[in-house]
Amino acid sequence: MTRVVELVEYAPAVSLALPDGVGRALAAGDVVDAAPDPYAAGRWSLRAGSKVGAVTVTGAGVDEPVTVRVMPKVPIARLFFLLAYSLDPTGAWRDGEVDVAEHRDLLPSLAHAVERQVDRALRQGLLQGYRATEESALVVRGRIREAEQIRRRFGAALPVEVAYDEFTTDIAENRILRTAVERLLRLPGVPRDVRRRLLHQRARLADVTPVVRGQRLPDWRPTRLNSRYHQALHLARAVLDGSSAEHAPGGLRIDGFLFDMNKLFEDFVTVALREALRGLGRTVRFQDSHHLDEAATVRMRPDFVLYGPDGTPCAVADAKYKAEKRGGYPDADLYQILAYCTVLGLDEGHLVYAKGSASHAAHRVRHTGILIHQHALDLDQEPAGLLADVGEVARRMRGG
Repeated sequence: MTRVVELVEYAPAVSLALPDGVGRALAAGDVVDAAPDPYAAGRWSLRAGSKVGAVTVTGAGVDEPVTVRVMPKVPIARLFFLLAYSLDPTGAWRDGEVDVAEHRDLLPSLAHAVERQVDRALRQGLLQGYRATEESALVVRGRIREAEQIRRRFGAALPVEVAYDEFTTDIAENRILRTAVERLLRLPGVPRDVRRRLLHQRARLADVTPVVRGQRLPDWRPTRLNSRYHQALHLARAVLDGSSAEHAPGGLRIDGFLFDMNKLFEDFVTVALREALRGLGRTVRFQDSHHLDEAATVRMRPDFVLYGPDGTPCAVADAKYKAEKRGGYPDADLYQILAYCTVLGLDEGHLVYAKGSASHAAHRVRHTGILIHQHALDLDQEPAGLLADVGEVARRMRGG
């Protein structure tokens, strides 16, 4: 039997009776803010931050597995639109066509969406391609690796060290899909019907080699030939980037899947702004590296910098996924964007938040003339409306 603890991102802390090992594991794994409750022995105070999803703690000393689910404040369908659009803004995701079924939790929805996309990708059969192969063989195939033959065989005729291009299904695209399917099958919380369909997809990919945990995923490039794989590959990569499996203190194990809403919102905002500003003859850089001081000891990384045709910065923006305080957004955000504007030589800067009491506010900084815009995006709306709001931010950035 598994005990389930449900939290909501950025909601007030709750006090729960938990084994000390589980509490320490959650704190060490940076899953939620966890600390012993100072007012009650044997209880832990848990507060979810920006990470949403589910993890399960198991291992020695834990009588029953403990699953912690962190629910996002935005609907699951909206979260998947943010994810899918940031991964592939030109795909079918643009119209909000994200298949998450009726699952209430993030992991079941993700597993369902991945399985459906893999099924669509493989409907016409497995993609094949050429893969560079190096091996020892008893017959010559391709070209002989002369240096390797001398180094390893010391003049022996057989076996022969050869290199050749093999036409196979064991290529990067299929390996990524197989690895994502394997990962989902190992995660607790995947519904039985979805698990059954994932087992079917694994059988279709049986001749494909999964990537061993810890190894780098193979690279793939979008082409016309692999176009039917694109959406499945993007979601598969999201699974592999967000999945976690680690050993915690006391021999415990944390296994699950987490999205960082801070990162997800930042990715969406920067990609959506880039798309809204496309075709203007300007270039965009994400996480652009600069230094605050002349000695270049204090590094700054604005989320989004727009450059003109001559390479001069012409706009800067930072995405902030955080709850608005009673007195407004944190002043530290204003100081940060002011520093960006000063270093980049800009008269205006833009802060983009998730939600807010007003869609736009502006502050002109004394003695500098710099104007700082604060924009708020309502994520709980249809994709078309959300993209239109981003378009309005882009319009202000280009001075239109």
